[in-house]
Amino acid sequence: MWKHVAANGMTLLIVALVALAGLIGWGVNEYNQPGPLAQAICLRVEPGSSFNRVTQDLEKQGAVTSPQLMRIGADYTERSDQLKAGSFLVPEESSMEDIVGIVTRGGQSTCGTEVVYRIGVNAQQIEVRELDPATNRFEDKAEFDPAAEGEAPEIYTGVRDEADTRYRVAVAEGVTSWRIVEALKAVDFLDGTVSDVPDEGILAPDSYEVSPGDSRPNLLARMEARQEERLAAAWENRASDLPYDTAEEALIMASIVEKETGVAAERGQVASVFVNRLKQGMRLQTDPTVIYGVTNGQGVLGRGLRQSELDAETPYNTYRIDGLPPTPIANPGLEAIEAALNPDSTEYLYFVADGTGGHAFATSLDEHNRNVARWREIEAERAAN
Repeated sequence: MWKHVAANGMTLLIVALVALAGLIGWGVNEYNQPGPLAQAICLRVEPGSSFNRVTQDLEKQGAVTSPQLMRIGADYTERSDQLKAGSFLVPEESSMEDIVGIVTRGGQSTCGTEVVYRIGVNAQQIEVRELDPATNRFEDKAEFDPAAEGEAPEIYTGVRDEADTRYRVAVAEGVTSWRIVEALKAVDFLDGTVSDVPDEGILAPDSYEVSPGDSRPNLLARMEARQEERLAAAWENRASDLPYDTAEEALIMASIVEKETGVAAERGQVASVFVNRLKQGMRLQTDPTVIYGVTNGQGVLGRGLRQSELDAETPYNTYRIDGLPPTPIANPGLEAIEAALNPDSTEYLYFVADGTGGHAFATSLDEHNRNVARWREIEAERAAN
């Protein structure tokens, strides 16, 4: 009897420890992942203020979803007593970890004007934004492509040399390393020459605060360090029974997931399709890898794939090769990395566009063919209109 009771007690203890570990893992993920802020704000920290008050203000402004978790994170990292007074720029999608760093690091504390250089998959753009004191949020004052011919807008040249102007470089998910390097060459507030394009996939899409004269190579090194940190953490917390032997293989998968869907809620499902295919020995058969083999990540294809390209024997043609391509095909964001290492549990083997911006998933070829037929009907209807 006592052995039975002891066994039950040990089982309950193990379950409790597993649950606790899961809770801690969830908290760490929530603390570090991009936050809900859709637009940058200016956070005012009054002299003598507390972390409790600051986190409540952040919640009211939509910057954090759990003030309690942010305070726990600040306590755990021993920064809750390092709060600095001032006015601090909190960029969109800042994580709780980012915000804690902003309000404890101190230094320059101004929110007057912000210059944001956005690097996207197809284009780059500089935004000049100024704080509206009435709403405590930033309003766009000018937008332009720094690579385009012609002079920059006067509002940009006017604030470029002002001491209180803040600068950020924001890199979108799914941008290739070549694209990032080429875009950085076009911006005039950074210095330094980049001699080699970093390996594909190793640069973290994110928002980076910079100062005029900062080095381009140093900024790329920051991106690489952040991606390495993200990948290591996700690999440490990966699901069991994944068809990858290394974190680098998981990064390749994450890049494919990133390029296959722009719908955040679908990433886990898309990852599950490719994981299921690898486990069953099926080919991935994904167009973005073929496109990368054609472009080498340099520019956008700008057209549909030709049959000759789908038939070509290349390392990136997943219609022809088994398993993963040799390298990532873009720089995946944090959510795509986490999806690749913790995919949804499904039996899906196929997916196709559904006409809404998302995809229709299927477990059998017959079901998939019906979804494809429906998608062809939608394409025909759109062409007719």
